[in-house]
Amino acid sequence: MGIGEGVAMPAMNNLLSKWIPVSERSRSLALVYSGMYLGSVTGLAVSPAHSSPEDDPGLSLGERELILGGSISKEPVSEIPWKKILTKAPVWALIVSHFCHNWGTFILLTWMPTYYNQVLKFNLTESGLLCVLPWLTMAVFANIGGWIADTLISRGLSITSVRKGSDAFSQSGLYSNHQDIGPRYAGVLLGLSNTAGVLAGVFGTAATGYILQKGSWDDVFKVAVALYFVGTLTWNLFATGEKILD
Repeated sequence: MGIGEGVAMPAMNNLLSKWIPVSERSRSLALVYSGMYLGSVTGLAVSPAHSSPEDDPGLSLGERELILGGSISKEPVSEIPWKKILTKAPVWALIVSHFCHNWGTFILLTWMPTYYNQVLKFNLTESGLLCVLPWLTMAVFANIGGWIADTLISRGLSITSVRKGSDAFSQSGLYSNHQDIGPRYAGVLLGLSNTAGVLAGVFGTAATGYILQKGSWDDVFKVAVALYFVGTLTWNLFATGEKILD
C-alpha cells in the first residue's frame, strides 16, 4: 500500500503545476488535498483528467489560454538537476517544515484515541467521535485558507508573504510552495518533502511509544511543540514564494 500511495501526492502536485494559474493555486491545492481528509474514494471517482491542457480536446480556446497564459514552461522535464535542487535553501525549508509538520499530524492520527481513552477516560465511542473532529476541521479550513491566500495574492501581496503568513493553512503555504519555487519540478519537490513527512510519521509514532514508556504525555506534546517551533522558524527564515528552479 505504501509503494502505491507514495506516488499520489507528487503526481497531484505535478498535474496542478501544469493546470492551475498562480492566482488560483492555493485554493486548488487546498481543495484537492482536503479530499484526503474526506475520503480517497470520492476523490478518485470525480477527479480524472488528461495529462496536460494541450491533450484535452474538451477545453475551449479561452480555457486553454487561461491555463497556459502564465510564465511557467510546459515543456516536459528530460533531466532532473538534483545538485541544483538539493543546494537551494528554500528546498530544504520545505523538507524540514514538512517533517516537523507531519510529526504532530501522525501523533494526532495514531495516538489520540489512546490519549482520549487512557488519560481523559472517554469510552471508545466518544474517543472515535473526538478523533474525527480535527480532520473535519482541516477539510473545511484548508479550503478557507486557500481562498484567503489566493485573494491576498490577487490583491498584490507578494507570494512569499502569503506562503509564510498562511502556513498555518498548510495547503495554502507549505504544499502550494512546491509549485511556486519550481513549477516544472513540482512532483520531484513534493516527493522529496513528502519523504521527510512520511519518515516523521514512522519515527514520530515509534518515538511516542518510547517516550510513554519512560515519561508522560506531557513529554510527547513538548517534543511535538519543539518540532513545530523548529519547522516554523526554518520556514520563515528560508522559504520563498519566488521561482528558484527553471
